[in-house]
Amino acid sequence: MCLSIPSKVVKISEDKTMCTVDTMGVQRDANLMMMGEDDIQIGDYVLLHIGFVMNKIDDEEALASIETYREILELMDEEERKQAILDDDNCENRGNT
Repeated sequence: MCLSIPSKVVKISEDKTMCTVDTMGVQRDANLMMMGEDDIQIGDYVLLHIGFVMNKIDDEEALASIETYREILELMDEEERKQAILDDDNCENRGNT
């Protein structure tokens, strides 16, 4: 099963095809080509799948999800925490939901 950690948009490219998101302190680039040109703004929370922004989510829902992830991450050691956040973007579809 793949779980997407809500990520906050911190930068949008001039051509609006790419953005930089912050996922619990880890920044990375994400593709906006699956979204409409003006769907995403700086400060929005989004969900990613394999490097693409798939949808925007409500701030309240995003913050609640992030808090749940923080609780889970507290149970992991430092290396496991970093890997869990980085692996969020590399999830393969294995037919599980």
